[in-house]
Amino acid sequence: MSSSPGQPPLLEFPCDYQVKIFGPAAAEAGFVAAVQQAACTVLPVGLDAMRVRKSSQGSYLCVTLVARLHNRQQLERLYAAFRALPQLLYLL
Repeated sequence: MSSSPGQPPLLEFPCDYQVKIFGPAAAEAGFVAAVQQAACTVLPVGLDAMRVRKSSQGSYLCVTLVARLHNRQQLERLYAAFRALPQLLYLL
C-alpha cells in the first residue's frame, strides 16, 4: 500500500475503508460477534457498519465492514486483529 516516489499515495487518511471477512456460515452469530469484537480492539464499530451475507451455497459467511480510518497504523492493526480470528477463512 505504499506508493513510489513522485506518485500520489494509494490511500489518503482519514478515509472510509471497506474490508471483507469470510468465515463458516454454521457459526454465523458467533463469527459476526467475533468480527465486531476484533474490530473494536482497534476502533469503535457498531453493527450498522457491518453487512452480513451468506454465499450462494450457504456454506460461507461474508462480513463486510466499512470503517473510518485515520492512519495506516489503524489499518495494519485492523488486519492483524482479523487474522487472529480462529474461524477466519479469507480476508480481503
